[in-house]
Amino acid sequence: MKTRHTRWGRQLTASLAALGLAAVLGGCGAGTAGAGKTVVNWWTWDDKQAAAYQQCADTFEKANPDIQVKITQYDSADYFTKLLSGFVADTAPDAFMDSVQYLQQYASLGQLMPLDTLMRKTNFDIGKFSVGVNDWKYTDGKQYGLPMDWASAALYYNKTTLTKAGYSAADVNNLSWNPDNGGSFEKMVAHLTVDRNGVRGDQPGFDKKHVAVYGISSMVTVGNDFNGLTTWRPFASSLGWRIGDKSSWPTKFTYDDPRLAKTLTYFRDLTDKGFAAAPGEFASAGNAPSGADLLGSGKVAVYAGGSWEAATLDKLPGVKVGTGPLVAGPDGTRATVSNANGNTIWSGTRHPEETWKWVSYMGSTACQSTASKSGTFLPSIPAAVDTSAQAMARQGVDLSVFQEQEKKHELLPNTPYANGTALQAALLPSMQEFFAHQKNAGVFAEMAARSKELLADTDD
Repeated sequence: MKTRHTRWGRQLTASLAALGLAAVLGGCGAGTAGAGKTVVNWWTWDDKQAAAYQQCADTFEKANPDIQVKITQYDSADYFTKLLSGFVADTAPDAFMDSVQYLQQYASLGQLMPLDTLMRKTNFDIGKFSVGVNDWKYTDGKQYGLPMDWASAALYYNKTTLTKAGYSAADVNNLSWNPDNGGSFEKMVAHLTVDRNGVRGDQPGFDKKHVAVYGISSMVTVGNDFNGLTTWRPFASSLGWRIGDKSSWPTKFTYDDPRLAKTLTYFRDLTDKGFAAAPGEFASAGNAPSGADLLGSGKVAVYAGGSWEAATLDKLPGVKVGTGPLVAGPDGTRATVSNANGNTIWSGTRHPEETWKWVSYMGSTACQSTASKSGTFLPSIPAAVDTSAQAMARQGVDLSVFQEQEKKHELLPNTPYANGTALQAALLPSMQEFFAHQKNAGVFAEMAARSKELLADTDD
């Protein structure tokens, strides 16, 4: 198909202009390879998943000798801009890894192919996925993506540092907190914090202005994550807070919920006490430090990070790293957002049947079990999760914390919502201003009101 001069084309052009893209990329679409093979292009921003799914592609091509799969990985900073340019130029990839943040934008512009008919035609079992199915249903009720993976949060800690401070893995496994005094969580973090004179955070004379080792990494908004996926959000979720007034396609973000204000104020105070690193404190060239940097350098005793970091941190040279579960709320609740990415098909693909054959194979137990053996992501099919955990256990990497999250139903669905790019641009500065003490808690009511405006502005 050629790009039509319709409102979709105009909206895409406007989106590109907003991103400051000067030129449209070309040569990205599907084609036909030599010897009569059909080329199916698939994109991802994750270099590790690109390598992992190449193993699936090799197997798939042997079973389907008339199809060649071309996997391309782009840096996340450029990925979605390249997709938009491909939509406009009619050269987008046949299928691509997608973030739920962009579901509304792409589906409303007619750039995603509904998968319902294809699933019925091939008897594809969508029920095999334990996480993320509803994340990829649009407001029209149609399924626009297959869950690819899921991610969550955990506490990674330096085992040696923990032991020297008198704590054990069991202590980490049983941490609880509340927004009033921090509970056992704050007691541990304070004791793990050490100033340059060797005084701990819970001892007289502690110098919060000259901290040598922080009890925990930054727990406030860093980078572009205005929803605190691995930092404050699991704590707010343990209090029963949910980001939207509805589980799917909310009309408002509930930033004005007192439970959220208490959570964010608590973590701002924890930073002020010197127990948690301030945002950007260890940044280099504008980039936030990785968990490996922080734990490996000894700058933090505990790092609040993502499940995708487990394989790297468990193999960190010179440091024995343990993995602890989410911290329980006052009533014992543990909860975190599962953040499932999706596999979507471009509506302009010239090869819908071949593309679906590849995408549906990627959504099979066989493929996900193979790809997830890398341990860099958790697949959306339970049997494949177990396969991944077993493979990583043989390498000395423990994923049991994440298996428990799934089995104990501690994973919350990642709420799909409209206008994700605009919401991030509008809300992130306000969140940062709060943590920098430039605004007080009144900013959350402003953020809630602004979210209501932007969620209603879908411009379909």
